[in-house]
Amino acid sequence: MIRNATEEDIPRITEIRASVRENRLRDPTRVTLEDLRWFIHNPGIFVWDENSSIAGFSAADPRDGSIFALFMDQAYEGRGIAQALFRRACEVLEAARCERQWLTTWPGTRAAQFYRKAGWIEAGTVDDHLLFEAPPPAARKVKK
Repeated sequence: MIRNATEEDIPRITEIRASVRENRLRDPTRVTLEDLRWFIHNPGIFVWDENSSIAGFSAADPRDGSIFALFMDQAYEGRGIAQALFRRACEVLEAARCERQWLTTWPGTRAAQFYRKAGWIEAGTVDDHLLFEAPPPAARKVKK
């Protein structure tokens, strides 16, 4: 089930983020403890909790309309959890009335395929990352 993340979840969130095979963080100092705490105390970071174990997390930033993070523990992949976490992150941006919803990811990854399948549009590149944007508000419907 999806729930709001707490400060007690930070070690597991950072463990999942550090263990991914794709979209590895080149510079781990770019995501700070303060960043995670901000998301915990503001709308935006959610975990999938299954039997008291965190399987994945998502974070949305209503300040700029971005999906800040969507990461899964490999053992839980392929079960629809990422789609649910992505929907929840998109709901945060919708509630904040973010007209532009966007994210970046590495080219040639499963994540890029995931966002295309979700209906997001490739809108260019930023620092060697693909830039994806949600469809225009009138056409926006997060796939379930």
